Amino acid sequence: METDFDLSAFILAGGKSTRMGTDKAFVALGGRTLLARMLDLAREVTPNVAIVGERARFAPFAPVVEDIFPNCGPLGGIHAALRSSSTDLNLILAVDVPFVSLALVQFLTSRAASCPSALVTLARANGGLQPLCAIYCRAFADAADEELRAGRYKIDALFEMATTQIIGEEEMETAGFSPRIFRNLNTPEDLAAASD
Repeated sequence: METDFDLSAFILAGGKSTRMGTDKAFVALGGRTLLARMLDLAREVTPNVAIVGERARFAPFAPVVEDIFPNCGPLGGIHAALRSSSTDLNLILAVDVPFVSLALVQFLTSRAASCPSALVTLARANGGLQPLCAIYCRAFADAADEELRAGRYKIDALFEMATTQIIGEEEMETAGFSPRIFRNLNTPEDLAAASD
């Protein structure tokens, strides 16, 4: 089912996966790679889906966007995604959050569309913000650009309350979303626990 919104989706898959010991994108959970799971989810909400990572590794699976500022972590990936986007609303998903649901993505997208003044719409869960499963407006790339050029790579530093719509933990739970939905897989132990 597609949304009614003009939306692009980007899977951040450019991490080094050092704690996992192998490329997280190609780790299997429930018989499917994390990359395949996230691509399927993204394609349920929009036909405009791309992977942010190395073209050589990911070109067989979807269009690829490479970092403009390499080795700058997730902020570099978000910046590259937004600079390449042709839509105002953009779903950013890390490749290692396999429990994110279609309902959650639709909820975040709907909230973003209803608050056009917000450059970012994201949830608070597990005691912190969840910037790697969030909706970003293209204009966020300008602020990201400034930070990256200055050598500052923390995403949270860019979330000023005036331009960021934060959906609190209580509201998320009331809407039916457990904080566990944002659990990410960083280590073989995380993967083993998720497979149980």
